[in-house]
Amino acid sequence: MEEFFIKLKQLFCYGDILTKLICINVGVFLVIHLLEVCLILFNLDFSLLPWLELPSSPVALMYKPWTIITYMFTHYGFWHILFNVLVLYWFGKIFLEFFTPRQLGGLYILGGIAGGFLFMVAYNVFPYFRALTADSVLIGASASVMAIVFAVSFYQKDYEIGLLFIGRIKLIYLALGVFVLDLLAITSTNAGGHIAHIGGALLGLWFASRIRMGKDLTAPLNRVIDKIANLGKRKPKMRVTYKRAETKYDFNARKNAENAEIDAILDKLKQSGYTSLSGDEKKKLFDASKK
Repeated sequence: MEEFFIKLKQLFCYGDILTKLICINVGVFLVIHLLEVCLILFNLDFSLLPWLELPSSPVALMYKPWTIITYMFTHYGFWHILFNVLVLYWFGKIFLEFFTPRQLGGLYILGGIAGGFLFMVAYNVFPYFRALTADSVLIGASASVMAIVFAVSFYQKDYEIGLLFIGRIKLIYLALGVFVLDLLAITSTNAGGHIAHIGGALLGLWFASRIRMGKDLTAPLNRVIDKIANLGKRKPKMRVTYKRAETKYDFNARKNAENAEIDAILDKLKQSGYTSLSGDEKKKLFDASKK
């Protein structure tokens, strides 16, 4: 068992960003369910889920602002996490063919934020959702995954993938089909999830359009992440050395040694020609000629 956890730690520490994202999602899923089992055994009424899911109410968000990030790593249903992790893996691999791991991580976060933001706006603006605002929450990596899917689909519009029973299809057609289905389902029982999908998709589309213009939307976020990651690191101490002033005796001794070395190189040059000199000897002769 100890070896198993060591391997998991190595997988997370030394894996690429795609592996890390999948590990975080799976890890949060396991922690939620294992904790729930332990609490049930002791007849304790507590759930970690309300502290991780994103509320649709802005007032509730003020008391749990971290949920705008945690919700995109949180799943409760097995099929929910399985589908999101598989799509993240498949399209994450395609994304990394054209973009950097840092852009993948940054886009995952930005796509999740965009999806969560649109979810909150829709539930507080449209009268259809107002009666549900107090109790509606959002979890899952779907918005983040949609951002990745749409980014690569609109950046490489001719990229094709093979689908079972369908065959080869351009990625952009698949993305647009999913987008239309989400639009048609925004009044369904999972309205919040479909609205978040649309938010993530629009962010991915924006990312692709800005990249074509030479702008990276993820760069500012990645700089912030770097600063946070470096907060706990110690800055290396500056080592100051003091060099003793060269005396006249030392100066004469050094110059005599340099002249003797140059004379030896010149003798070798006369006897064997320039090609016989080593690279270091040629450099020293060249430097001496400039003095």
